[in-house]
Amino acid sequence: QTRYAEHRKRLKSQKPPSSLKAAKIDVVCLTHGHLDHTWGLLPWLQTMALDRRTNPLLIIGPTSAETLAALIGGQPIPDTAPPAELARQMQSWHSLGATSQGLGYEVRWILGDVQSDSWVELNPDTGETSPLSVMPQPKGWKQVRLVPLSTEHSVPSCAWMFESKEKSGKFNRMKAAELRLTTEQQTELGQGRDVSLPDGTVLEASSFRGASIRPRRVVVSGDTAEQAPGIVALDGVDLLVHEATFLEDTQDHATEHLHSTATGAVRTALACGAKHLVLTHFSARIKDGSVPLAEANGIIDGAQLDITLAHDGDRVLLHDNGDVSHHTWTGNDWAA
Repeated sequence: QTRYAEHRKRLKSQKPPSSLKAAKIDVVCLTHGHLDHTWGLLPWLQTMALDRRTNPLLIIGPTSAETLAALIGGQPIPDTAPPAELARQMQSWHSLGATSQGLGYEVRWILGDVQSDSWVELNPDTGETSPLSVMPQPKGWKQVRLVPLSTEHSVPSCAWMFESKEKSGKFNRMKAAELRLTTEQQTELGQGRDVSLPDGTVLEASSFRGASIRPRRVVVSGDTAEQAPGIVALDGVDLLVHEATFLEDTQDHATEHLHSTATGAVRTALACGAKHLVLTHFSARIKDGSVPLAEANGIIDGAQLDITLAHDGDRVLLHDNGDVSHHTWTGNDWAA
């Protein structure tokens, strides 16, 4: 929360000023249950209650098929589930007051087996677990959808993709004006419907539109071995934020613990067609970020892939044209 508050202060001081309001956060996407990724959630929820949050919040994360079946059947979490199983943590948070009634704002708790696309909702106020036909999307999201991607780690895990909707190309108003089309005819064409002129000519709506704007994709990997199946199955990613816990000389540790090296993150980025790769989640043994960055750049072999290194407080912007800019705090401002 200290980092969050500091970042918010920096955004307010920039020109033009921006804001980072917890009340506007619609969803918390958990990649897995290890505590270095989940420990701060409960106090953050309680802080928002003190701030009198009213907007609903969706909290969603992965679990195993075995745990999912136990929850649906009203059974205890299986003993075979790892200690870091998210279902255990959610139940613990609920017992400490992290419920809609206890917090004073609506919270939906969702768990799913990503591989089978099976999802349930936990209701701590009633103690019920309800199967869902589909994974819910954050309330009010119409232009962007949230997609879980299967990954490989020592506990149930997933990456998360944020994908915008495909947009129609720009309407050719000049062409419409040259043909002296009425406002009604232009509206019909703009909405994708062909128009027939009095002389029998048929104007195809598609001929009045430029090339469609493909969906923009941002993927955050969480902890995973390289070349996670859900990520490499993609055929194009604008921005991939990928863990790079280990260096090349400790590849054996990465393999054993199902983590990635910086070069493994590059191989994943190339496999999914990423345009920009941000390396993050470094082992405490890595004291100099230039080392994993050099290893990563050393294997791209002329591929069209930009690679940057994440620091606390960085801003990574995906622009409308698909370009990515990575800004690092210099002490007074952000520098690209």
